[in-house]
Amino acid sequence: MYQLVERYFRLKEQGTDLRTEILAGVTTFLSMVYITVVNPAILSDAGMDFGAVFVATCLAAAAGTLIMGLWANYPIAQAPGMGQNAFFTYGVVLGLGYTWEAALAAVLVSGVLFVILSLLPVREWLINAIPKNLKLGISAGIGLFLGFIALKNAGVVDANSATFVALGDLHNPAAFICLAAFAFIAALTARGITGAVIIGMLVATLIGLISGVSEYQGVVSTPPSMAPVFFKFDLLAVLDISMVTVILTMLLVDVFDTAGTLVGVANRADLLDKDGKLPRLNKALLADSSATVIGGLAGTSSTTSYIESAAGVESGGRTGLVAVTVACLFLLCLFFAPLAQTIPPFATAAALLFVACIMARSLADLDWEDLTESAPAVICALAMPLSFSIADGIGLGFVTYVAVKLMSGRASECPLAAYVVALIFLGKFLFL
Repeated sequence: MYQLVERYFRLKEQGTDLRTEILAGVTTFLSMVYITVVNPAILSDAGMDFGAVFVATCLAAAAGTLIMGLWANYPIAQAPGMGQNAFFTYGVVLGLGYTWEAALAAVLVSGVLFVILSLLPVREWLINAIPKNLKLGISAGIGLFLGFIALKNAGVVDANSATFVALGDLHNPAAFICLAAFAFIAALTARGITGAVIIGMLVATLIGLISGVSEYQGVVSTPPSMAPVFFKFDLLAVLDISMVTVILTMLLVDVFDTAGTLVGVANRADLLDKDGKLPRLNKALLADSSATVIGGLAGTSSTTSYIESAAGVESGGRTGLVAVTVACLFLLCLFFAPLAQTIPPFATAAALLFVACIMARSLADLDWEDLTESAPAVICALAMPLSFSIADGIGLGFVTYVAVKLMSGRASECPLAAYVVALIFLGKFLFL
């Protein structure tokens, strides 16, 4: 069996072994297992059943990661993406007023389009044609949006008629525990502790239980039923013309997240070729896009490659065996639904706030010396939390980018893809 595994994943060729790959898989899993709690918590705000989404999250993560490991042979794990789930709930359902069934249909359609793009030669053109600085602005903006949601859900900030938003009641135990848990997670991460996010969430939960702020639901049980969300998408809803920008936003965010994560993790694992390109890119993109389709069918938001995979790479992981290990652990998670439901909103808010800080770091990589690049990216990042819409933030970013390039006499620097996307969003803003 060992020889079979060694030959299939080419362990010796990549300078690794079975033990290293499995330990790397455990490391990656611990770094991202928080999504099994955070994703159902976010989607339940859209009216979806927590337990059913928990199962859909685990299954989508396991399926996508297994495809990535067995077919593309990369040490990259998949799961419903942070940002995509926020757009699903707060942008599409609560923001635009669509049903969650309609939002699931948009996820499914965007996944199918991603599969088609992954099969066509245009995939690399699309990934490379979107301006780098705008990608950084989108990533940072999603982070700021998540941070705002986290502070709002924990009661750290609250609505104010005069200033729109103001400091909340910090005497509220939930707000205090959230901020303390966030500081604890950041401190553990700074010390290099693996699984800092899930440790912080569990400590916050324990404090909540002891203080009586939250309730104990149990630890282990048979997996909840998926029936409330499984195959519940409403395909007729996507025929509405206003859904075009919703689907486009889901597609763009998924493509950008995937491309950035694949290249970033592969680079840290020294898996890029001599030209700096990713071998087997089509297989990796197909694994990711297939996972989004599976997630849409199962009942969760878009699935994407996780940058937390870098934790496993830093531990020595180099092949798809890492991903297979992660997939098996996600399947094991199915039996811990009560524990997931025990974790209170202020604990998940602490995790969201930490993820927001990590995503906001991309602003540091902006080309600040070129205002035609940095200004639209900053507008994009600011617009997302302030408009409470990832889609509108991306749209304003693209429209501003094209406008600034045209007015500064540097239209030739603006890729064709940016013009196309900007025109689509401009039409939305003016006519929808």
